[in-house]
This record gives sequence, structure tokens and C-alpha cells, in this order.
Amino acid sequence: MKALVIKNTGSQFVVRTLQGEDIACKIKGNFRIKGLKSTNPVAIGDWVEITENQGNYLISDIEERRNYIVRKPANLSKQLHIIAANMDVALLVVSVKLPETNLVFIDRFLATCEAYRVPACLVFNKIDLYNETDLEYLQALMRLYTQVGYTCFALSAKEGQGIEELKNFIQGKICLLSGNSGVGKSSLLNALCPSIKAKTGHISDYHQTGKHTTSFSEMYDLGEQTYIIDTPGIKGFNTFDMQQEEVGHYFPEIFKASANCRYGNCTHRHEPGCAVQEALSQHLISESRYHSYLSIMEDAHKGKYRDAE
Repeated sequence: MKALVIKNTGSQFVVRTLQGEDIACKIKGNFRIKGLKSTNPVAIGDWVEITENQGNYLISDIEERRNYIVRKPANLSKQLHIIAANMDVALLVVSVKLPETNLVFIDRFLATCEAYRVPACLVFNKIDLYNETDLEYLQALMRLYTQVGYTCFALSAKEGQGIEELKNFIQGKICLLSGNSGVGKSSLLNALCPSIKAKTGHISDYHQTGKHTTSFSEMYDLGEQTYIIDTPGIKGFNTFDMQQEEVGHYFPEIFKASANCRYGNCTHRHEPGCAVQEALSQHLISESRYHSYLSIMEDAHKGKYRDAE
């Protein structure tokens, strides 16, 4: 029986059949996807085949994914963690303060989306809390990422500002909702669909960071063929399995400039005739984005991660 994975509770999954029935399932035996070493072989958004045995349901097969997005677990093993599968767009919720989202985190997320062919956009939340300086910084960031090619939204989930524009954008799409803890993902989810009543948290006054309010990933049906995959907040975003010669491909502005480099294998760090370095000196590529590029290049060095046990 064909079904869609809509929730992960840690010990089991909840799937929704084509008839609209929700069924709790476990994975059949040592289920693994051929050629893919992951901590979670089944992800939210997967279409699976389930079988019934004496009243118990098991996931026995997974359909080929049209896309998926991964991150490296914090233990730096050589396995990956699949965040979600079969998405139309990934919404990265960020904030200028309370807490401030690190730009390297943003760029690592966007580069991973590029690598796995997942369209992405940035949702800047909490604009109701920003002073004049914060708003100027927000506008600068939105200009930067819009010029690179990413759609950006500025809104306040708490006050309802900008929510309708985002609703129109996601209509008819399967969307991943991701971001650091404390940026207001649950508040945004509630603003998009009040009936969900997602639990919200507060920000630590000392650390200016948020606490996890979402324990497991879950897909919500917003109606009109619109779905949101909500995921637990993440602190950092380690990229997975990127080769040094490929990293520049996942930064659109660096990839575009690199076409004019003197050497085809240019790493854009110290080679003569590097068009990326020239574009950087002319402020056609931002310092922050280039810094993020270098940080991923460092990840690509062999020996960065330990072998999976």
C-alpha cells in the first residue's frame, strides 16, 4: 500500500495513505537505501510502500526521491541526516536579532539546497522587534540575497505583518520550514495555519538563543495542496560530502564569476588571474558570502570527519 510519511516520532513513523488514513509504522528490519549512508533512511515527505503483518504495519520500500536535503550530524560522522524529501521549496527562517542568525549558517544552508537541487528562500522574522539600525541591516541583507537570486520575505509572525504575502508564495507547494531555535518557526507556523497550535518558546536573556519547541519533524496540511514540513531547530549546519572543486558551484555569484578565471581548476583563493578575487575586490561578491565559501572549502579537506561506527 502506497503512503506518504508525515511524521517521525523517534521510535516510529506516521504515514498517510491515498485514502487519507493515518497509520503508525516501523521500518522493516535493517532497512537501508542502497548507496546512501544516513542516520535516518526514511524522511518526512518520502513516498513509501507499507505492508501489514498481524495488525502491525511496516515500511518495506521507498520510492525514488525527486530531491532531498541533508546535513551532517553534530558528531561529525561520515553518515548524513536527511532533513526532508520531495520539497518544492525550503523556507529558512532567520532573524537579525533575538537571536541573530549567523550568516555562515545561512550560506551553508543555501549552498546545501543548491547541491541537492532544492529551491530556497529566506524568511526574515521578528521585524516588529527591530530598531532603525536593525531595519537598515535587514534591508542590506535582503538586497544581498535578492541580488544573488533568492526570494526574501520580511515579516512578523507575532504581529501578522507580511504573512499574507508568504501565504500566497507557498500556496500549492510542499515547503520545508527550517532555522535556528528561537527564530520563530513555531510562531510562523501558527500564523500560517492557526489550527495547528504549535508550541512556542522564549529566548534566553543571557545567551540570546532559543530552546527547542519542536521535538520531531512533521508535515502539516494547510489545505489547497499546500504542505509545511516543520523540523526541530538546529544550531549549526555542517555541509556533507562536498568536493573542493564543486563548492563554488553552490554559490551562484561565485560560479558566474569563475567562468572568467584563468585556470579551470581555480580555487579562488590565491591563483593568478582569478576572476572571483577580482569580483570580490570590486564588491560584486560580498565579503560575507566569500567567507562562507572558504569555510565550506575547509570542510572539504580530507580527515575533517571521522568514519561512521
